[in-house]
Amino acid sequence: MAATHSLQPAETPASPVVTVGLAAFGLAEVAIGIVQGAAPHAFYTAIGPFGPYNAHYARDVATFELAIGISLLVAIARPSWRVPVLGVAALQFALHSLNHLLDIGNAHPVWTGYFDFASLAIATVALVLLMRVAALERDSSGPGPGGRPR
Repeated sequence: MAATHSLQPAETPASPVVTVGLAAFGLAEVAIGIVQGAAPHAFYTAIGPFGPYNAHYARDVATFELAIGISLLVAIARPSWRVPVLGVAALQFALHSLNHLLDIGNAHPVWTGYFDFASLAIATVALVLLMRVAALERDSSGPGPGGRPR
């Protein structure tokens, strides 16, 4: 009986830095999405006191947070997802940072506007760096099936 061999090389596991980063950002996004969806007024009061309260919009944003968080967690086990998911997450955080910069003085209390902007901007940089590490890992593992880059 002939041994069966896969034509595709095994996908390289992520470095601890990428795995921890995906897990940390994924779990944080899922937690934010759950809190925001389940208790939108509590989230608004504690974290997002910008403008008038709107439960529907808070729950809408919770769905985006959950989608990004779940995708980041799935990317731990699916190497081909790592770079694209980290790219989308970095783009979302960059746009979210810009929105907070535009409204920086409208939060109550005012210091939360500055804190939110700074934390989102730092998270954006961290996501870009994680994406870069994941891309380097992907590129160093050789071509994927059919000679295509992974």
